[in-house]
Amino acid sequence: MIPLLCPLILELGGFRPLGTSLRLLRAFALLAGFHLLALAVPGALLGAGLAAWAWTPAAVAVTVTVLSVLLGVPVVRGTLALGGTGRADVAGLPVTDAEQPELWRTVRSLAEHVGTRAPDVILLTGDANAGVREDARLLGLLPGPRRLYVGVPLLTGLTEPQLHAVLAHELAHYGNADTRLAGITHRGRDSVLRTVEAFREQERKRVDKERSRQEKAAAKAIAEGREAEEVSTGRAGLTHRLTAKPFLAYARVCLRATHGADRAQELAADRTAARIAGRDATASALRETAALDAAHDFYMSRYATMGVPAGLLPPHGEVFGGLRRLLAAPGRQEDLAELRGEPPAGETSPYDTHPSPADRIRLIEALPDDGRAAAPARPALALLRDADRVLRELESAVLTPEAQALERADWPELTHRTMHALALEEARPLRAALAAAPRAGTPGATADLTAFLDAVDAGLLWQIADRLPKSPEAARATGRAAREFLRPRLHSGLYSLTELALAETAGARWTLSWSEPARLLLPTGAGTDEAVAAAVRPAVGDVPDTAPLRELLRTSTV
Repeated sequence: MIPLLCPLILELGGFRPLGTSLRLLRAFALLAGFHLLALAVPGALLGAGLAAWAWTPAAVAVTVTVLSVLLGVPVVRGTLALGGTGRADVAGLPVTDAEQPELWRTVRSLAEHVGTRAPDVILLTGDANAGVREDARLLGLLPGPRRLYVGVPLLTGLTEPQLHAVLAHELAHYGNADTRLAGITHRGRDSVLRTVEAFREQERKRVDKERSRQEKAAAKAIAEGREAEEVSTGRAGLTHRLTAKPFLAYARVCLRATHGADRAQELAADRTAARIAGRDATASALRETAALDAAHDFYMSRYATMGVPAGLLPPHGEVFGGLRRLLAAPGRQEDLAELRGEPPAGETSPYDTHPSPADRIRLIEALPDDGRAAAPARPALALLRDADRVLRELESAVLTPEAQALERADWPELTHRTMHALALEEARPLRAALAAAPRAGTPGATADLTAFLDAVDAGLLWQIADRLPKSPEAARATGRAAREFLRPRLHSGLYSLTELALAETAGARWTLSWSEPARLLLPTGAGTDEAVAAAVRPAVGDVPDTAPLRELLRTSTV
């Protein structure tokens, strides 16, 4: 039965947009195939157990029975997973018609042009993405409540026509019943993948147990003066690997069928967006969202969350709102233009859920000219009433309680305190290596740096370096090779310790830039990066020279 279903599934999972009835048939075929497989494997295991009790000694029968139960548990887990969709809701800020009338009016107008029912809920999220969801009933046979997710980064970076194209694309999924059938499609696909993962988990446990056993045996052999055998776990977990093979094969069928249809749905939604918002606006929206996706990831990692290790967050409303500053920075425009001009091409795979942005843009730009050339327009963020208030409320809706409890600091203070904490951590190993050296003056970074320079002048540089943490390879090295392993760590620790000393005695502060990494500046506004690098390098050379570093400290002291 399963082999007969596979060609049908593959045929129905092609790249052509399918009608609702055919897609529903495909979804039920996937579910039916999983049920048959989930019955066939336990049935085979049960048969093996009964045969063992009938024709083998009791000890063998017990072993086969226990093994059959262990192999059957992952299958049962996967079957039980059919009870839920396995898709957690996205955290977001729901906005009502009364709160955001212009946004709701825009969405309803676009839904009317698409020819579909408008969403029941609009949620603003912190992702550079948009999406739709429908909680359909009876496995997608009956429509249900609809949700539209709109990422605030899109509102921040897109123009209104570009946002119209993005929203029309998402609403088109409603019109083609994509969201109604998503529940049953994802349910069957997720269940078979969970079953495969359960087998892999059991296999990993067997492999880890066998490796631990062999490593203990090897350690015992070495202790007794015998030659240890090479650790090999090739046969560990073999039964789980073999039992998982039919589920792996079926998972590939599911992924190929559903993902091929997903790509066709995306292209159909792109054509709808181009029809409603215009060809040029739709193509430019795809280019801009590709750039925004990269810019947003960069902003979140390098700016919005940079202070988390120091227990800090940006001011209220700036966790997501600060992206505007990055996008407007003159020094970032060239990078953004390059991202727009070269959207990700991606690699073609039958398991990709979306065509690459480059392919989608190419197909849209190949459409006939509709006479609606992209023109300057106001930012999409203008659709929100009191956008600053919304940005603050979004943080309360999506940030974890732990994140919301962090101290807030304005951008200059956040930058300085964060970089100071990073410098402290980077200098910590070197300061620990100096623990036995005498200190001069008040304890602090300056005293530690002075002690280091005095130790270097006394010929103790590599004795101090030898106390730094080492990799196993560095610990085995000797002579010049050992020095080359230690030099980068020594250099970075001394660089950070010098920065701390300049902040301590010269009033230097790390300064925020939206176009380049933060820099340490003296009160005069002079940068220290090049000066510190030039002074530190001789101090850790083969023939150490501390004079440049001492001179830098002397001339920089307030």
